[in-house]
Amino acid sequence: MVGATGRRREARTDVAGATIVPRMVPSDVADGVGPARAVSMPLSELAARLRSPAAAEELSPLAGVSCVLAEVDLPQGANAGAPPPCPVVAVAAAPAPALVDAVAPSREEAERVVDAVCRQPVAATVLVQLLRHNERASVPDALFAESLAYSALQHGAGFRGWLTARGEQPAAGAGSAEPSVLLDRVDAGLCITLNRPDKRNAYSAALRDGLCEALALAALDPSIERVVLQGAGRCFSAGGDLAEFGDARDAAVAHASRTTRSAAALLHRLRHRVEARLHGACIGAGIELPAFAERIVARQDAFFQLPEVGMGLIPGAGGTASILPRIGRQRLAYMALSGARVDAATAREWGLVDAVEEWA
Repeated sequence: MVGATGRRREARTDVAGATIVPRMVPSDVADGVGPARAVSMPLSELAARLRSPAAAEELSPLAGVSCVLAEVDLPQGANAGAPPPCPVVAVAAAPAPALVDAVAPSREEAERVVDAVCRQPVAATVLVQLLRHNERASVPDALFAESLAYSALQHGAGFRGWLTARGEQPAAGAGSAEPSVLLDRVDAGLCITLNRPDKRNAYSAALRDGLCEALALAALDPSIERVVLQGAGRCFSAGGDLAEFGDARDAAVAHASRTTRSAAALLHRLRHRVEARLHGACIGAGIELPAFAERIVARQDAFFQLPEVGMGLIPGAGGTASILPRIGRQRLAYMALSGARVDAATAREWGLVDAVEEWA
């Protein structure tokens, strides 16, 4: 049922006796798989249900269940078996039992995650399934899987709905006369600067190409012993260039392109030589890429955010491979599902950055 606010409320029902928590879903953003419902149950009950393949199938957005909000009543090392298709969210400290996908610091934050999942249940489900896979995968395999998942979601109803709700965007203007990436070589060091300050260093195709060329140079020159990655202007990078969102027309070509020219793969190859220096907004690619660096130094004003699930996508610049070993699957899922901002102090506590320092 759609009310005057244009939001659809689902009636309270039961799924195999579980408590259903009704959620509110914007009718113009929902990804088209049907009613969005969150199921609430103890983790022990979830584990018992998952022993039945038929019951496990019910815990999927394709069956109308977008998320499980679980009460943690199992010890951290409990072997609860295979997880359900949909995300499992809990109020807990990390690490929680492996059955939990995302840990939230409070009930209020857990509810926020659940609401976000119910707005984009397919993207949320793909995200947690990918993180479960990438937790056990090598970085090259993780990047390959991420690219396939991202390319598929670019053609999904969730992303198309987000594009429609966003409305028409101004066409991308002519590129600046300045190069998108600046290089400064001093002795054995190479400084790479993202140079679109008027666009908050948005990660465009041109910036990607310039960054890949710079990183390829460093990979080919053994005399470059240190690489510093930084951003010009008010912030390191506000993430993907929204003016280019929705340009992909062929999922297979998009995947082939992403795996052919990959700044993420190059940064991983160079990681032991790279230090990233971050300030201001570090959103999407603005933290996914620097997370490959062996050392990340953040200024106090830095903040970190992964907003892609809210768009019907997942982090697609390598974040499910780079951030995962730094902060773990459950914190990464919390960041990506909620879209919450993480400040520099919290990032340091989690291990997302290695130091918080000030510089001019």
